[in-house]
Amino acid sequence: MRERIEQMVRDSPKNKMEQECLLRQICSFRGITEQEMIDSLYFTRPDGERVQTSGSSDKTAMVALNYKSQMARINEEWYDHLEDEYLKLTEELRFFESAVLSLPGIQGKVFQTLVFEQATWEQAAEKFYISRRTVGNYRAKAIEELTKMYENREAQIDNYMLG
Repeated sequence: MRERIEQMVRDSPKNKMEQECLLRQICSFRGITEQEMIDSLYFTRPDGERVQTSGSSDKTAMVALNYKSQMARINEEWYDHLEDEYLKLTEELRFFESAVLSLPGIQGKVFQTLVFEQATWEQAAEKFYISRRTVGNYRAKAIEELTKMYENREAQIDNYMLG
């Protein structure tokens, strides 16, 4: 669990950027165009002789009949995928940020500075008039508290799912 929290701390700026990117993709979603859909459904005819086994083997007619419904299905599935990814990432970031903001006292303020402001240990030490060692101690204690919060969250989710 500790490694997961360390990863969240490291990836927080990247995750925020990814969240913003997904939101922009959703807001400006256009899907694939009719031409792209037709191009993806186009089948080349094989070289050489063919044996006709049915009265209608014209692939072009099938493409013409099916491309709009397939295009709508593909666009809907892609939009749903983007939305699901956005919602998962948003929920994870929401919990992480609220957990960090709920850390008590100076320890919480120092850790918030490290995470949200992306401050170095030296910058945090100067801001709070403490030593680098104290910054490290506060950070370690904050990680321990976050670990407990995440474990509690997982237990609540398990209880809800099983109960």
